[in-house]
Amino acid sequence: MMGHAAMAATAVRYLRSVGAATASPGAYEVTPRPRLRAVGEDERAGVDGREFRRVLGHFASGVTVVTACDADGPAGFACQSFASLSLDPPLVVFMVGRTSTTWPRIARAGVFCVNVLAEEQGALCRGFAVSGADKFAGVGHGPAPVTGSPLLVGVAAWIDCTVQAVHTGGDHLVVVGRVEALDARDDAMPLLFHRGRFGRLDV
Repeated sequence: MMGHAAMAATAVRYLRSVGAATASPGAYEVTPRPRLRAVGEDERAGVDGREFRRVLGHFASGVTVVTACDADGPAGFACQSFASLSLDPPLVVFMVGRTSTTWPRIARAGVFCVNVLAEEQGALCRGFAVSGADKFAGVGHGPAPVTGSPLLVGVAAWIDCTVQAVHTGGDHLVVVGRVEALDARDDAMPLLFHRGRFGRLDV
């Protein structure tokens, strides 16, 4: 089958052969592309946002604080959406809202530390979940060994990373990090989050 350019050239040659006026060689009118549009209401899945949160809240997870340090100092936010991604190479992933004011600072740093909170650190998590406050006021921390990102005192585990890739995912960004160093406390129990409340693992 002929391509669009070949078909257009054939049409121009035909018009010239019958004496019709044509544009300069190789020029022809291009039909406009279809107009891009948003998803129609009749195409949307019938999922209410509140129901989505209610049902997904039944999935219990750990809680982390993702931190970095830029020219303005330490930055961080509470993050429930964190998981391991790959063993070889060692990759982890977290999700952050596209409206986050902390994410641009982490992106500029190009590195981050995932602080896995211990069961007694619920108040610490609440502090990092507040927007606009001085989240590091009174919070003990030191530099992670490779990236220098803030490593919070008393966490159950930490993962020191460089930003590997960033993908869009609806109203969130999916951030992939390459693990540079990590460690954990064998005597620590994790802080859990389930249905809007903190909990502890009963073993």
